[in-house]
Amino acid sequence: MPYGNGPEGFFGAMWGIPIMGFLIMLAVLAAVVWVIVAVGRSAWKGREAPPTLPRHDSALQALRERYARGEIDHDTFERMRRELERAGS
Repeated sequence: MPYGNGPEGFFGAMWGIPIMGFLIMLAVLAAVVWVIVAVGRSAWKGREAPPTLPRHDSALQALRERYARGEIDHDTFERMRRELERAGS
């Protein structure tokens, strides 16, 4: 009896339908989450702040450049470097 209510009948073969429905629902949910994450990443990609040096490091770098160009002498360089290091800590 192929269309009866037994284990090989119509209702016995339908046990896979709820499982397939659940798997399809999980696949759709995963696709939606993936799209939301991808859109979010592309929206925030241009909004990241550019990396900057801390104020102390950039001031010390400028001081080193002035010393290298000969704008200040060694004693002035050392005095200003100590002041920057004291202010930075």
